[in-house]
Amino acid sequence: MNQIRFDYGNMMAARLEGGVEAERLEGDLADRFRGAHAAVAEWAAAGDLGFLDLPYATDTVDRVVELADGFAQWFADVVVLGIGGSGLGATALKEALLGPFWNARDEEEREHFPRLHVVDNPDPHTFRRLLDQLDATSTMFNVVSKSGATAETMAQYLVAREWIESAVGGDKARGHFLFTTDPAEGALRQIGDAEDIPTVPVPPNVGGRFSVLSPVGLLPAAVCGVDPHDLLAGAADIVERCRTDRLAENPAGLLAVLLHHADTEHGRSIHVLMPYADRLRPLASWFQQLWAESLGKAVTRSGVSRPTGPTPLAAIGATDQHSMLQLFMEGPQDKVVIFVEVTDPEIDVPIPERHPGIPALAYLGGHTLGGLIAAERTATAEALRREGRPNATLVMPRVGAHELGQVLMLLQIATVYAGALYDVDPMNQPGVELGKRLTYGLMGREGADRPEIADPDPRWVL
Repeated sequence: MNQIRFDYGNMMAARLEGGVEAERLEGDLADRFRGAHAAVAEWAAAGDLGFLDLPYATDTVDRVVELADGFAQWFADVVVLGIGGSGLGATALKEALLGPFWNARDEEEREHFPRLHVVDNPDPHTFRRLLDQLDATSTMFNVVSKSGATAETMAQYLVAREWIESAVGGDKARGHFLFTTDPAEGALRQIGDAEDIPTVPVPPNVGGRFSVLSPVGLLPAAVCGVDPHDLLAGAADIVERCRTDRLAENPAGLLAVLLHHADTEHGRSIHVLMPYADRLRPLASWFQQLWAESLGKAVTRSGVSRPTGPTPLAAIGATDQHSMLQLFMEGPQDKVVIFVEVTDPEIDVPIPERHPGIPALAYLGGHTLGGLIAAERTATAEALRREGRPNATLVMPRVGAHELGQVLMLLQIATVYAGALYDVDPMNQPGVELGKRLTYGLMGREGADRPEIADPDPRWVL
């Protein structure tokens, strides 16, 4: 079994000046974690953490596979319409498991599975250009909105619906749509039931940013040939590993405790996730939403008004060694870097031996690109350690469905542990609701008052 590992040695006092003393992992930090673990267990028992149940939702997986098998046979292109957690998770799965340039491969290379497009931001330029490239008669839209009221997604749906109907007619258009939404309520559920459009439910207790292992993420991946059972088996492995309240044996607990400790005791409030594989670049963006929206709160669960929350930052190795590493190395001591290492790149490229008379090139010959990027990660972690900059590494044996399922679940469990440590509700997002209400008013939604927005003052416009 390929099990991921969490190497946190570069955060410990034995290796890092100002690091965590090992005794604290058996002492006060372990006690603090037991309290967080108990709180999370209470939330789970109350049914608030539905994402923990997803690895065992066999009926849902069977429905996903059934729909995916059907739609994969009929369409050349599948377009996911969703924003936030409804788009980031699907993108993370697509890029990691289908690999780069999936849509550019021919049908045989894709084993006749469809091309996959995830459209989140309702930028008219992007959406128009995408539609211009597609054949409406062979395109299916997976519309993802748990509430069925997400303004961006529903606007895109209305455009797509008219585009499809203009090409195939109103009677056939419904066959080009599949809805992922609430099992009982909302506009998408209403339309699906009325027009017999296939729908797949999102469990009511699974929030958007925790939905990647629900049909929200599984269905688009399965349509392109990814086996959702492998993803969920990996996730289940982490759920089992994290049942213990012993900090030293719980990888998600260690990640949460060490990052919380770095923030609250040392002011390291910027938490960087830095994979060393292009396929995992969207994983860092997915984590960014997960960590930010779950932990950035104005009021604690205890009712205390206290702005709380670390700032996540997505980076990619080795690219960002040439853009952000200078800041990480010599800038403010307010960051922790979590690397993601892939032990087996599966595909490697040898570096030819040429120009033996040029030392700046000669040493590269005989190595591989995979060896180079591995050396870059090792060297960067060591350089940070030598400068007293804490860092840790999530080690993936390879980028496979089972391993990715482990990473996704570990980061989600770490997030709810961190919520308990910060004494905030990691499942809500009250801070985004005001912007939604103002948008509804500006767009003229029934029941929403149009807000007063100050006109630009010429004194402050250059």
